[in-house]
Order: sequence, then structure tokens, then C-alpha cells
Amino acid sequence: MDLQIALILGQDGITNGSIYALLALALVLVFAVTRVIFIPQGEFVAYGALTLAMMVNGNVPATVWLLIVAGVAVAVIDGYEAFKAGQNRRLPAIFGVNIAYPLVLLGALKMLPLAEMPLALQVLATLLVVVPMGPMMYRLVYQPIAEAPVLVLLIVSVAAHVAMVGLGLVFFGAEGYRTPPFSEARFELGPMMISGQTIWVVLASLVLIFALALFFGRTLYGKALRATAINRTGARLMGISPALAGKLTFFLAALIGVLSGVLISPITTIYYDTGFLIGLKGFVGAIIGGLASYPIAAAGAVLVGLLEAFSSFWASAYKEVIVFTLIIPVLLWRSLKSHHLEEEE
Repeated sequence: MDLQIALILGQDGITNGSIYALLALALVLVFAVTRVIFIPQGEFVAYGALTLAMMVNGNVPATVWLLIVAGVAVAVIDGYEAFKAGQNRRLPAIFGVNIAYPLVLLGALKMLPLAEMPLALQVLATLLVVVPMGPMMYRLVYQPIAEAPVLVLLIVSVAAHVAMVGLGLVFFGAEGYRTPPFSEARFELGPMMISGQTIWVVLASLVLIFALALFFGRTLYGKALRATAINRTGARLMGISPALAGKLTFFLAALIGVLSGVLISPITTIYYDTGFLIGLKGFVGAIIGGLASYPIAAAGAVLVGLLEAFSSFWASAYKEVIVFTLIIPVLLWRSLKSHHLEEEE
């Protein structure tokens, strides 16, 4: 391996590591606030990328029908609970957000010339379709069992992952897709050629991480999520709704996942089941951070990206094995360094 190859592999590793870092941050956030090991995080990456690909090809994405079905289910459950509690004034908002919004979105997507729209508008439409599924998923899947043990939440996550992969096959088919790059520009830096899409991925990841830091440090909702992550019981006593914290957390996780899919889809071909492998590499980064430390999780995810890139050069057939083997010494080290605590009942 000479210097030029090392630089190319390093560029590839940092690009992929930036995406893994975003997913690792989302996984740490979800676990800290809700105790859910969010295995379907990678599915939001695939759904985002493939929904955008459908729009680029001029098709109304089937994910909007999933949004309608989930919205109706949430509206029925929340509407019934509001009616039973005598809070009829909440009903228009509940039905407006969960039923009227997806229907209006479906009508707009059918009327708009999707294939002729600028890429930025297609990305915006993708976010509007897929991101609301995050809080809806929390309401339907996790909120009813929010107080269950972590193992039960993990089993439910596995079931949700399997369901989303199956739905992805129905919605998008077995064929893989790529989307057009955000930029066709190329820059020469010494012996290395850097593509505009690579710069987009790295800069967008940094901007998103900075925006998340501002959200958690400067906004009321961000501080509420931090309080919930530190002490759920204390946050509840201070008037912070666990349900609202959960929905907001899943909204952010879905936003990060969809943006990651949109960013990575011009670089690699995305299939309906690609998200699991991408999410799993973000999970390795989150494990390195102990599912608690955001900076260490982000650094670990970049390390995973670099390890994957260099492994593909030295032992391409075993690169996934090498990456996931990294988790074993990390878990051993953490088990030796930390004290065992029984889970709160």
C-alpha cells in the first residue's frame, strides 16, 4: 500500500464514518431517553434513500401509504383516549396531524411533477414523508410498553426491524437504487481526488452534529430530553412528559436516519435491506461509547468507518467480520471497568 492508496481509503473511511457517527448519536439518544435499543434505525436510512429514489424516478413513494395507515392508527388510539378523558378539544388537532396531514401530502405528491422537481425539493418531500413515521412508531410500538424491561424492548425492536424490512421489500422491490449526487464537482488535493458528494456528506454530518449540540444545550425541549436521559423519574416529577420525550426522541432519530440515507444514496446502491448493516455499524460506534457518551460514540463510529475501508483493501472478503469483531474487546473492557447494576423494576 502506498501513500495515495492510503489517502483514498482514509477518505472513504471518513465519509462512511461520518454517516455511522450520525447513526451512533441517534442510537445513544434513543437509548438514553427511552431505554430502547433501536435496531430499526438503519431502516430509516433505507426508507429515506429509496423514497428519494422513487421521487427522482417520478413515482409517488409507497411509504406515504404507510404514513396514512400509521396516522389512522395513532388518531384512533389518541382520539379514543382524549374522548374518554373528556378532552374533546384535542380531537381536531389529533385528527389533523395524524390523518389530514398524510392525506394532504399524498394529494400533493400525486399532483406535483416529482421527476422534474429540483433535488432539494425532492429531499424536502422525502423528509416530510418518512420522518413523521418516527414519533408514530413510538406511539404505536413503544409507548404502550414504555416501562417494560430493556430485554422486552429489545425483542420488540427486533420485531419492528423485521416488519420494516418486509414492508421495504413490498414498497421498493428487491432492486437497488442510487440517487443523483448533490454536486458533480471534483477537487484535487495533492495525490488525492475529492468528490463534491464526499464534501457534502462530511459537512452535512458536522452541521447536523453542531445543530444537535445547540438543540440540547440551548432549547427547552433539548434540555428536557437531557433531563429525561439523566433521570427519568426526576424529569417526570418536574413535569416533563415521558410520552412527549419519547416522541421527540424518535422524531430526531428518524430525521437523522433519513438525512443519512439521503446523503449516502449517491455513493452506494441502497437495497430494501441495506439499512440493517449500516445501522449495525453505527451500533458498534454507539457500543464503543457505552450507549452513553456522544463524543466517544461519534469517534468510535469514525474508527469503524476507517477500519472498514482499510479492511476492504487487505481482506475484502472479511471486512464485515473484522468490523464487528471490534465489538468483542470493547464489551470485555467495559464489563471489566464497570460495576454490575441490577435493572430497576
